Amino acid sequence: MKKTVIYKEDVNFSLKADFYRANQENAPIVIYIHGGGLIWGTREEISEEMIKLYTNNGFSLFSIDYRLAPSTKLPEILKDIEDAIHWIQLEGPKQFSIDPKKIAVVGSSAGGFLALTTGTFTHKPLAIVSFYGYGDLLGNWATSPSKYYCQKDIVPKELANKLITDRIITEATVEERFLFYVYARQNGVWIEEITGVNPVHNKEALYPFCPNRHVTKEYPPTLLLHGTKDTDVPYEQSVYMRAAIIKEKVEAKLITIPNGEHVFDKNFQDPLVQYALKQVIDFLKTHLN
Repeated sequence: MKKTVIYKEDVNFSLKADFYRANQENAPIVIYIHGGGLIWGTREEISEEMIKLYTNNGFSLFSIDYRLAPSTKLPEILKDIEDAIHWIQLEGPKQFSIDPKKIAVVGSSAGGFLALTTGTFTHKPLAIVSFYGYGDLLGNWATSPSKYYCQKDIVPKELANKLITDRIITEATVEERFLFYVYARQNGVWIEEITGVNPVHNKEALYPFCPNRHVTKEYPPTLLLHGTKDTDVPYEQSVYMRAAIIKEKVEAKLITIPNGEHVFDKNFQDPLVQYALKQVIDFLKTHLN
């Protein structure tokens, strides 16, 4: 059963969340944040298999939208994530049978980055799961032209600019916006497009948005999953994030998917993926039940 709610609205936009009920009352909550380089994506991208994985194991699920770059920059996107958590804690129990004190945040790729950033919020979740996310916006992988994307057909700037608008966008398909992302990665301007900050000339201004730099002893227990053959977000990003967390003596585990590519979990029936997802559920049960 799905119910769609608006968790935040303005004259120029409204942000939605899809609620999926667990098979129990007063259930703990998983907030799912989609990926898409912060440039495309929608709450409806989460697969039926993943929805059932959470709800059949006793977790109610909120899959949320947020405003997308480049018309909205990262500080406002992070505010949307914070407001979503706040809405679910305050308004969620009035509409649904959930336990607002038991929240985990799960995200994929750019959503994994946003999930990792929730560990730096004032009101933190009890646990974080990052599927092939990243904690550092200043590494060469992000700020320099990507070797992987430069092997693809070069996207001209004129075409890239036609794919974006000044209008506030809260949902976009991969077909609509992916080529803009490819252009940004080919030219090493992705971080500037999503933040409005040039990382070469003003590196320090990006420090607040790198969760690996802001881990404290209060950071939530974290589970990271990453494939060793990820050509979009390097596997090392999860290695470094885990190191930053355990340095503060906080629980952090990295599940490595040998030869796993970006979005490895699309191979849902793969025994290796199934085993990894079982560990995700065990981790959530440990920290939310």
